[in-house]
Amino acid sequence: MNTLSYKTVSANKKTVNKQWVVVDAQGEILGRLSTKIAMIIRGKTKPDFTPNVDCGDNVIVINADKVKLTGNKFSAKQYVSYTGYPGGQRFISPKELMAKHPERVIEKAVRGMLPKSRLGKALFGNLHVYAGSEHPHAAQNPTTI
Repeated sequence: MNTLSYKTVSANKKTVNKQWVVVDAQGEILGRLSTKIAMIIRGKTKPDFTPNVDCGDNVIVINADKVKLTGNKFSAKQYVSYTGYPGGQRFISPKELMAKHPERVIEKAVRGMLPKSRLGKALFGNLHVYAGSEHPHAAQNPTTI
């Protein structure tokens, strides 16, 4: 019996195989799309997933301005931020945020699904969101999902 075949192999920074992936958000529902993106960034779709290592792929999201929200969440949902000053609590709806910065709606959704730690902040750097259909990452030869 070969005992080496029973050893658990944990990925590390040097042995991980990172790829580039393009996701088209046109006509997709925000939450369902964000869960898929978060799983790809986290690396949970790979057989060598290790929870404490950045083993996920780099994700490029295009057409972020064409993502959909179900129900009346487009106008009723509110994102809350705080400036740090007294009375500095700010509210913005996805409708207003889409008008100003359409990429941030997807970024906020995916960031909330990643770990709240140093690893989560590093994983968030693997997400690249663009409002239009063009992106500057053609040199990485990304595969389309």
